[in-house]
Amino acid sequence: MYRIWIVEDDAKIAALVASHLTKYGYEAQRIEAYDEVKRLVASSERPPHLVVLDINLPKYDGYYLCRQIRSVSNVPILFLSARAGEMDQVMAIEHGGDDYVTKPFHLEVLLAKIRGLLRRTYGEYASTSSGASPREDVAEYQGLFLDMSKLTAEYGGRRTELTPKELQLMSALMASPGEPVSREALLERLWDDVQFVDDNTLTVNVTRMRKKLEALETPHAIETVRGVGYRLAAKGEPE
Repeated sequence: MYRIWIVEDDAKIAALVASHLTKYGYEAQRIEAYDEVKRLVASSERPPHLVVLDINLPKYDGYYLCRQIRSVSNVPILFLSARAGEMDQVMAIEHGGDDYVTKPFHLEVLLAKIRGLLRRTYGEYASTSSGASPREDVAEYQGLFLDMSKLTAEYGGRRTELTPKELQLMSALMASPGEPVSREALLERLWDDVQFVDDNTLTVNVTRMRKKLEALETPHAIETVRGVGYRLAAKGEPE
């Protein structure tokens, strides 16, 4: 699960962004100790994989904080600001930012920008250097291990290879084990532009993943939640 820090002094905006990111499987946290951002990034046991950073902040502006972060980390930084001028965006990039979204903004645009940065930083075309280590790439749920870097699932010493879409599907379900995840959320997670994706494509991926779980002889199963979507559960759990 990617960790995203939100450095934003508007509590309502921060809460809105955090809620939306959480819905899509991210771990979102608002950081209010603005003068401690550099230290937190450098010393935290769970540093961010991405920082959403406002420009107009108390005491220090976002440009200064961006330079501070850059002195200790290459973590991707996305500016989120009401400053819509071209020079503001140029300054954001020159001070070390990776992308820029202006307020007011659509949550889906922000989400798309975040996904793009995460893919470029930690995905298959990523460079090996980054601020927060992307090696925290093994998820586990009751003995079922998902290795993001090797594209494999493992249980009880048995291992199976996964396609990138199967990996994303399992990652989304394992982020909320036992809880239903809507088909819409899964479609958004697996494909950037869902308007060109046949809904049946998700069903095909679920069916394929179910067979692979059966081959692992794991008690875990992808269960259909009528009218909602799917959930990852273990045999014996209440539906």
